Amino acid sequence: MSEQGKGSASASAAAPAPGSDTYKGWLFKWTNYLKGYQRRWFVLSNGLLSYYRTQAEMAHTCRGTINLATAHIDTEDACNIVLSSGGRTYHLKASTEVERQRWVTALELAKAKAIRMMNDQSDDSGDEEPTSQSDRSEIQGTLKILVSKLDDLSTCNDLIAKHGAALQRSLSELEGLKVPVEGGEKIKAVNERATLFRITSNAMINACRDFLDLAETHSRRWQRALQYEREQRTHLEETIEQLAKQHNSLERAWREAPTLVSTTPSAPTTTKGGSGRLRKEEASDEDEDTEYFDAMEDSPAFITVTATENTQHRRSQSNLSGASGGQPNDWNQDDHMSPSCNDVSGKELQPRRQRRTHVPDKPNYSLNLWSIMKNCIGKELSKIPMPVNFNEPLSMLQRLTEDLEYHELLDKAARCDSSLEQMCLVAAFSVSSYSTTVHRTAKPFNPLLGETYELDRREEFGYRSLCEQVSHHPPAAAHHVISQRGWTLWQEITIASKFRGKYLSIMPLGAIHLQFHSSGNQYVWRKVTSTVHNIIVGKLWIDQSGDIEIVNHRTKETCQLKFSPYSYFSRDVPRKVTGVVADSGGQAHYILSGTWDDKIESAKIIQSSRGGSGSEGKQKTVYQTLSPKLLWKKYPLPENAENMYYFSALALTLNELEDGVGVTDSRLRPDQMLMEEGRWDEANSEKQRLEEKQRAVRRRREAEATDALDEECDYDSGKEYEGYQPLWFHQRRDSVTGETNFVYKGGYWEAKERQDWSMCPNIF
Repeated sequence: MSEQGKGSASASAAAPAPGSDTYKGWLFKWTNYLKGYQRRWFVLSNGLLSYYRTQAEMAHTCRGTINLATAHIDTEDACNIVLSSGGRTYHLKASTEVERQRWVTALELAKAKAIRMMNDQSDDSGDEEPTSQSDRSEIQGTLKILVSKLDDLSTCNDLIAKHGAALQRSLSELEGLKVPVEGGEKIKAVNERATLFRITSNAMINACRDFLDLAETHSRRWQRALQYEREQRTHLEETIEQLAKQHNSLERAWREAPTLVSTTPSAPTTTKGGSGRLRKEEASDEDEDTEYFDAMEDSPAFITVTATENTQHRRSQSNLSGASGGQPNDWNQDDHMSPSCNDVSGKELQPRRQRRTHVPDKPNYSLNLWSIMKNCIGKELSKIPMPVNFNEPLSMLQRLTEDLEYHELLDKAARCDSSLEQMCLVAAFSVSSYSTTVHRTAKPFNPLLGETYELDRREEFGYRSLCEQVSHHPPAAAHHVISQRGWTLWQEITIASKFRGKYLSIMPLGAIHLQFHSSGNQYVWRKVTSTVHNIIVGKLWIDQSGDIEIVNHRTKETCQLKFSPYSYFSRDVPRKVTGVVADSGGQAHYILSGTWDDKIESAKIIQSSRGGSGSEGKQKTVYQTLSPKLLWKKYPLPENAENMYYFSALALTLNELEDGVGVTDSRLRPDQMLMEEGRWDEANSEKQRLEEKQRAVRRRREAEATDALDEECDYDSGKEYEGYQPLWFHQRRDSVTGETNFVYKGGYWEAKERQDWSMCPNIF
């Protein structure tokens, strides 16, 4: 073990004598194997031991607290103290043995006092007032009723005793009379039963009196226990509120702080790896500079270790929502990636056309959500008639197109010579598509059958995109993108969604295909589940969870990405994403880490080794990596985005009218246009009209299918009714995955050049 910080740990100057209510002073606390013991300011008060990095932090940031009432206090050697409670352990060290003994004495006294506060059953505890006037009145009323009933029982007991004594005297007199032997025996038996009855009634009264005394005694204890629990709850609520304020202030401070670019060259370092949480690191919340990850295979079992010469200025890679451990502005990955990946990207080219930068502000309409949603539990979301109040003025086809916001990642990947480096960029692209969803809790419009959406950005960025709604039940959309910069992307996505009462689960079904023209590498992956929480009560928020496996079907290289679901009790950063890029043999080459709403970084693995056993008995792999490099970072939202549906810069342009688009394009959808203009009442009426029109077309199509089936049965013509066929996509079997899906068959862009849309259905 290393010991750092040579300052004095003496607490005598700052702390009163042990036994007082508050005890303060410096101690050394074990943090991790890289930093060893660190000097911390400890405060013992009200049975709680808290610590801070400095005395100044006492006003705003507590680094940890342990409750002594349930803690075990142990001493390892002359200067060490070990505190453990509820799975949390603090390893502390004093500067001298005398100082350690002072702390141990203070801790033992505080523990005894805390236990007495919890378990005191003496009558002194009855002096404490109940927590509220209503509780006191209720308890006193109950006790009065019990006393009254006991008085009634005592009166009855006196009467029973009086009449019983008279009965016994009468029976004794009868025994003295000259009666037959048989009658005397019966009188004697009755006398014995009367005696037993009087004894039983006395016992009953005594038991009732004992019950009343016990109720009075325990009522005080229950009042105290209730008071303690309420105080603990209040303290917890205040702590949570304080932590939330601290988190917000730290987040704002980080966002406003200038970016620091380190010039220190990265240097690999190794460390001993054992379990995912080493024994002396169980309570080191704030001091961990080493990066620890759970393994991707079957409850991830690996640890990454990254360090620079200036270790204290590094941040843990497992906490990437703030600043990364590498250079935050390094988009080129010059240390890790081949020069071919670092050419000028398309994003650096200025658009030739000035696009719009705002939409009309969202109106502030109130709506009773429960009145609409209470009858929707268990139904498909696509079958629920929703007013536009729950929508944003974009269709699902446009939301699919938003996946291209960070298309420059694919432009960059197309120039990579290394397929593993290319895989890292493809993985970053797959994560970037979720960055727009963090604030976007509104529902996009369900596209009408046959609705399309095109996005032609060849002049600015070299690509053009086409989406078409190919099925209505279940809702499915096909998407095709081709870029002049060396890649083609296509996907067919079916949205399955369920309303569960408290949250809404959205499960995208279908694969995304990406092919690079020069290398022939074809990547396939699927989307994770999106969950919208607090549907009925509270503020809506979105989470992404699940696993993504990206496969390069030409080289068999893989990337395993894990989207960690949010947990109130987790110590991980929210929206965390981790991943491993491996070759065809399963050997890991890159570690990916970050958050899906902010950034993704990659770190090149230079060495791996097997560590000790983890918490589940499995061996952990220790990965030694270079300093992480930034792959992708989210663009800031436009100004006033909170009043514009939290649209990104790309989303703001998606409804901008274009010349020559198809007559089925989402830009021309009337209810969506009215909503964007803020005319929501008219938009609701128009939405109902369009949906009824679509239902009428579907009924007519079903009738035609029924007639065709009848004719086939009558004439045995052998001709089958085809049903609805998409205009620009057709179903084909994929040669790589073997799945049948909709792919682009061509013709749309040629029809646009001719301005011939006669084949398009009239859906609006």
